[in-house]
Amino acid sequence: MPVQLDDTDIAIIKSLMKDGRKSFRAISRELKISTPTVKARYERLVNIGLIKSIRPEIDISKIAKKTKDKFSEDIIRNLKEQKKHFHVKLDNLKVKMKCEFCEGPINDKPTVLKFANLERFFCCKTCRNVYKEKYGGRIQALIEQHKDKKKI
Repeated sequence: MPVQLDDTDIAIIKSLMKDGRKSFRAISRELKISTPTVKARYERLVNIGLIKSIRPEIDISKIAKKTKDKFSEDIIRNLKEQKKHFHVKLDNLKVKMKCEFCEGPINDKPTVLKFANLERFFCCKTCRNVYKEKYGGRIQALIEQHKDKKKI
């Protein structure tokens, strides 16, 4: 079963679509929810693979017309070829997910493994347990790194 996004998730996505440079604090003030909630929801949306990146929207009219080098011409041509705007219907959005271990579809509620500030999603407990066994050393190293960052 794909993950169902709630109103808070959708509001965060819409806010980032308007301005991807907004801080978590600015989004939290806009939506009247706590900053840690925005941060946690954002990280969850990244972890499930819905948010891949935040990209700049470049205004090609600001590029100097007298620029003659090949690099600038290539950039301008690529920007003109890209769609200027896109619209996504976000109501009742569901996200298809793949198991982090077997890469099969997650048809029911995912089995989640949380460590450090990360979440990994699995189709079943068996995949989660085998993943933990296989990557246990790396998981522990990430937990230690996360603890060290929190102390600083």
